[in-house]
Amino acid sequence: MTVAFSSGKARRVAVALGAVSAGLLVLSACDKPTPLATVTVGSDSVSTEATCYNDGEAVKESEIQGCLNKKAGKTITVAVDDKIRFGVEPEIAEKGWTLFIGGQQAEQEPYHKTYRTIPANAFFSSQTGETSNSAQISIVETSGKKLTGVWQVELKKEQES
Repeated sequence: MTVAFSSGKARRVAVALGAVSAGLLVLSACDKPTPLATVTVGSDSVSTEATCYNDGEAVKESEIQGCLNKKAGKTITVAVDDKIRFGVEPEIAEKGWTLFIGGQQAEQEPYHKTYRTIPANAFFSSQTGETSNSAQISIVETSGKKLTGVWQVELKKEQES
């Protein structure tokens, strides 16, 4: 009887070890999620993973314009007098990040803090003075002169009643 008990116990241990090993194998096959960028307006916020990210390494030059022109997967509605809060994870802030509007760089110097606030009206007028009802915003992580990640969010102007 003792022998049957031991072999049953050994079988349960072997099954448990097999299950743990299979679970670890499945997890190791998963891609590591990219850092998040978050855009908040009032009490509404959207978080997004990168549309282009190379695990902190430079994105290929040939892919950059395509990354900047990808359609945003997340949209947030803003009134012209709202304040928009942009937040990034510390690893993005450490390298530096900047904003692009409609695929065009809006700032010269990278920002190195995890959070900043910008008035919404800054995003809805063009250099020609025309206003638009939406703006494609790219949060771009940089490392020196290299682009290392792009996060996309669309700002949609709230329609006045």
